[in-house]
Amino acid sequence: MKVILLGELRGKGGEGDIVDVAQGYAENFLFPNKIAQPATPGNIKQLEERRHNIEKREADRIAAAEATKAALDGKSVTVDAKIGEEGQLFGSVTPAQIADAIKAQLDIEVDRKRVGRGNNLKTSGKHAVEVNLYREITAVVNVLVGVTEEVAEEPETEPETAEVVEEQVEAEVEAADAE
Repeated sequence: MKVILLGELRGKGGEGDIVDVAQGYAENFLFPNKIAQPATPGNIKQLEERRHNIEKREADRIAAAEATKAALDGKSVTVDAKIGEEGQLFGSVTPAQIADAIKAQLDIEVDRKRVGRGNNLKTSGKHAVEVNLYREITAVVNVLVGVTEEVAEEPETEPETAEVVEEQVEAEVEAADAE
């Protein structure tokens, strides 16, 4: 079923895009939440009339995301956490805690859902965390977990991707099998 998006829908498109989705998804989620409308000939005609306004709003969103990226990129925030032996945390540092630390220390509002996408930090030290600001615009923030500024001068770690984590897990499994 073809629908016209009324706002950004992660993984599908942005405002004004005509996308193809499952009929149940459209009728049960997109239409009731006013995220999309059916792509009827009348609605498509209205969309063409609004296209200029949509492009202007899109340009404003991209400019705001670029300004936020410039303010965030390479900055460091500190998150306090209880640390056990060998630098392991009791629990983990969540994206919500990182977003709160960014707000408190850098005075920049960031949605917790756009921070690090499911990577909870479980060790102390300096971690590079990606913040997805808008579509393909991302900033990297250094998160210092339970460390002081002297320790923070160590070389920073790269943002952990699914491939890196998978390689680390495989190496640990192989080491455990060797024993």
